[in-house]
Amino acid sequence: MGFINDAMSRGAEFIKSVKVQGAADEARKDHAEGRSVLVYKIIEAGGGSLDFTGPMAGVGEQIEAIEAEGWAFADMATAQSKTLSGDERAGLVCVFRRR
Repeated sequence: MGFINDAMSRGAEFIKSVKVQGAADEARKDHAEGRSVLVYKIIEAGGGSLDFTGPMAGVGEQIEAIEAEGWAFADMATAQSKTLSGDERAGLVCVFRRR
């Protein structure tokens, strides 16, 4: 079982890193296009539950990646989202403004 858990953990880390890179790329692109507002939907990377309080995998990292590109977090709304696999996860619609 240790091998399976290790593989699943590596897979989750890979997905999280892809999402973080995607957020940074989009923030950079929108800045290059001269936009002053970025609205970005973030769906937690996995392992979370809509029923429990706790950390949302990958969400903070994506927000940090966008802020590192010069955007300031301004507002947020929540939504229930479905992944491509059909899993339900919490989704955040975040509004960022240029600093």
